[in-house]
Amino acid sequence: MAIYSGDELSIRPAFPGAAGTRKKAVRDEASGLLLYIHVPFCRSRCHYCTFHSQAFNQVTFAWYHKTLLKEIELWGERLKRPRLKTVYFGGGTPSLIPPHQLDSIMKALRTHFTFQQGMEITLEANPDSATDISYFRALLSMGVNRLSLGFQSLDDGELYMLGRPHSASQAVQSYRDARSAGFHNISVDFIWGLPGQRMQAWIKTLETVVKLKPEHLSAYNLTLEPYTVMGKKFDDGEFKLPKENELGRMFIYGAEFLESHGYMQYEVSNFARMGFMSRHNSGYWSGEDYLGLGPSAVSTLGKRRFTNPCYMDEYDAAVRGGFVGEDFEELTDQDRLRELVMLSLRTTKGLDLKEFRKRAGYDLVKRQEPLLSALHRENLVRINRGRLKLTKNGMLASNPIIRRLVFDD
Repeated sequence: MAIYSGDELSIRPAFPGAAGTRKKAVRDEASGLLLYIHVPFCRSRCHYCTFHSQAFNQVTFAWYHKTLLKEIELWGERLKRPRLKTVYFGGGTPSLIPPHQLDSIMKALRTHFTFQQGMEITLEANPDSATDISYFRALLSMGVNRLSLGFQSLDDGELYMLGRPHSASQAVQSYRDARSAGFHNISVDFIWGLPGQRMQAWIKTLETVVKLKPEHLSAYNLTLEPYTVMGKKFDDGEFKLPKENELGRMFIYGAEFLESHGYMQYEVSNFARMGFMSRHNSGYWSGEDYLGLGPSAVSTLGKRRFTNPCYMDEYDAAVRGGFVGEDFEELTDQDRLRELVMLSLRTTKGLDLKEFRKRAGYDLVKRQEPLLSALHRENLVRINRGRLKLTKNGMLASNPIIRRLVFDD
């Protein structure tokens, strides 16, 4: 993986199960570790959101801030000031962090971790809380060099339905302010497949977006969970989602439209201009090690996966007691192999069949020949230069295809 050999961690002996000394040299440490920081605060919960978050207030945030600084110090010591490849502030709403407190977090990271020159540092921002040029300039001065703006839509009616706390005009103005401040790497997020939405409306949104010329665009199909506001309304029959054939048209024609305007689709939901793929998210899809800080953050280091407590009191107790990371799941080789297939097939690069054979000890194409032949006849998969890839039609049915490949062996 990115920084570790994959079967041993370089952390202090007090960490349960860890060896006191390395038995194997770490793999090319210059590649670095992915670092994710979860900021679990929002002004209000969006009607579709399933991520862990809570209402922002100064008292709770001060508590979070103090505990996060302690966790940064703790992991810096455990991992012996590891080299970072990327930093990603996600949420929640990271743009609610007051600039002086974000600055203290960045200083702590530089103290306890090693920063690579030119590394990617991303912060997610909402247009209602990222509202002026001076704010964006402050981010740049701290080293944040990639911005991910949560537009979700550019239609005020859709934004209201989604429970977004901003208007379409605020979203565009936030983007323009970030650009004026000096950001040269901006991503914008959208959700498609909304109730009542048709393919023409989605293409119209994309036509507006490409005129702004962001470097990166994420487009996620709306997924409804029963315990969200929109999920409950759907269950109560208050609205209907677009039919499958309309969703298929939105996905395929939307992707083709973006590609015709210079945005390469490199993952099911992600598009970028040449040279602007998200290094952080690409690391996830490549199976690299990542460390998650903050409440509910997930980490995978070597074969160990663990999740921080969700609630502030439990998170604070775990950090101050030095217990974070103790309750881990030991991933098996089969777990890692399945994840390799699942993650690789989400990308347009696809699954390296030679790498799979090396790790699995068998040829996937030979073992799954009947299934792959059927999928190929239906134009759902193709094999090119030693890689198994999903076509755009295949990406629409990616979940059942991957389940068949991964679990029917």
